[in-house]
Amino acid sequence: MFISRFFNLSNRQFLLPFIVFTTLFFMGCAAHPTVAHKTLQKGESYYGYSLSLENVFPVLYYRYGVSNQSDVGVRLGLPIYGSGLDYSRVLFEEEGKRDMINLGWSMTPNSSFDITYYKFSQKKKRKGVTSFWGLRGMFIPKGLNGGQSTRLGVLLGSYTGDKFGYEIGYFHDFASMPITKLFSSFDYADTTTWGTRFLDYPSVSDGGLPTEHSRLTGLSVRVSFNLSAKKEDKEKLPNP
Repeated sequence: MFISRFFNLSNRQFLLPFIVFTTLFFMGCAAHPTVAHKTLQKGESYYGYSLSLENVFPVLYYRYGVSNQSDVGVRLGLPIYGSGLDYSRVLFEEEGKRDMINLGWSMTPNSSFDITYYKFSQKKKRKGVTSFWGLRGMFIPKGLNGGQSTRLGVLLGSYTGDKFGYEIGYFHDFASMPITKLFSSFDYADTTTWGTRFLDYPSVSDGGLPTEHSRLTGLSVRVSFNLSAKKEDKEKLPNP
């Protein structure tokens, strides 16, 4: 009821400002690669799109197997943020388990370089389900406020079959705020409590956007859709 009332004729004048504000709010977040749910073979392609808090707008991705153990990926954000390049290499694979390392670069207002160690596991009791978790190091050489940010954190996710997947993660900047304040209010300018330790790490820019030191910049929530799986299904269908 509330949603229908919000979008009625008398409130449409607020719709465009709301969309613009929401877009600008989330544009401060960093972006990350979308990896394949399986090991790509040499010459195999894997493509689709993802929706995330990092970018608001869809991000198109394309991966290509350069060998039976490694693949490269390219992303195109709409209109530009969320774009990037990355490289994945399988380190171990046996009986539904796979370890992989990924190196990536992403273009956002807080552009970053990432290194992620993934561990994948196929569920025996739930056929077609692949779960994964990983450790990610993240480096922002120059963010919205012109500073650097080094982050470390964990991610987890799952692929339901080969067409849909999700990922949730958080990567903390330990220099910008105490980890104990992650889920509570924090004032970096509170010199009475913290002294001058955090004065050089503001979480919001002069324009009101999340900086390289913001908690929001370290948050990753994404769902991805594999369109190449639909092509494979069509190719498997018998010719009439």
